[in-house]
Amino acid sequence: MRDLRIETRDRSPAALIENVSFDIRAGETLALVGESGAGKSLSALAILGLLPPDAMRVTGGEIRLGAQSLSDISPRQLRKVRGGRVAMIFQDPLGCLNPVLTVGRQITEALHLHKGLRGAAARRRAVELLDLVRIPEAEKRLDEYPHRLSGGMRQRVMIAIALAGDPSLLLADEPTTALDVTISTQIIELLRQLQKDIGLSILMITHDLPAVRMIADRVAVMYSGRIVETGAAEDIFAAPRHPYTRGLLSARPRGAIATGAERLTEIPGTVPQPSRRPSGCAFRPRCPRATALCAAEIPAIRPAGGSLTACHHADGLTETRARAS
Repeated sequence: MRDLRIETRDRSPAALIENVSFDIRAGETLALVGESGAGKSLSALAILGLLPPDAMRVTGGEIRLGAQSLSDISPRQLRKVRGGRVAMIFQDPLGCLNPVLTVGRQITEALHLHKGLRGAAARRRAVELLDLVRIPEAEKRLDEYPHRLSGGMRQRVMIAIALAGDPSLLLADEPTTALDVTISTQIIELLRQLQKDIGLSILMITHDLPAVRMIADRVAVMYSGRIVETGAAEDIFAAPRHPYTRGLLSARPRGAIATGAERLTEIPGTVPQPSRRPSGCAFRPRCPRATALCAAEIPAIRPAGGSLTACHHADGLTETRARAS
């Protein structure tokens, strides 16, 4: 993805996403993190052409899948990509699965659309997919309805449907949001094993930083429609350069907080509405390091330590700017 821009379609269009760029390499996991309203899910929906057409439009940038551009292909061609080469796991499996169709019917429908399988062949493959995502008694579960399954089982069914088209890229949008900690860990471990076994590339959209640490190779931190920091996961966790990234990591619950010995660190304020972004750096009103420069100029993303950071005062950048001026 290069320089993606998404705007609203009203009379005074606002940029929901601005100049968002990232790559996902073969067989790796990129975690896209940030608070609600940062634009993470919109970025993923744009890849598959699933933005609501009456409310939003892509007005700039390019989306590529290998050598193929997804930005200018026909709706018919995009439907072949969607669920085939690129698949998505959505946030709420109960809301996404059809309550009046059995699990088997929903998996075999995907197999028919993307692999041309029917009848007994489709059912055999559906059982294989449920086995692959570690659902016990897979043959029996094919005839169950979604409401009869646990939250973790429903999420595994969603993953099985996503895998039906043999995708090379899996978009996982908050796949552990509605699950307890134990089941969340199991789902993350499942995704890691699937990636190892079948060579998936994964875009993991989440605000669950422990999950990011478990699965991600690289991390892109998003704030108010822009990427503010990106780098190897180990560098981001060890030495975050952007004040927003530092705030997110500091806000993680820790043992001393659970016992009441410390208070949970907060980032003051909220993510601004796209139409009400402040001048300069969008994080400025919430940032403890903000200066007049931050109000006057949107920071460009540039190298800082082991990552790329969009901050005028990231470690090592302040001195560089001073020498240059």
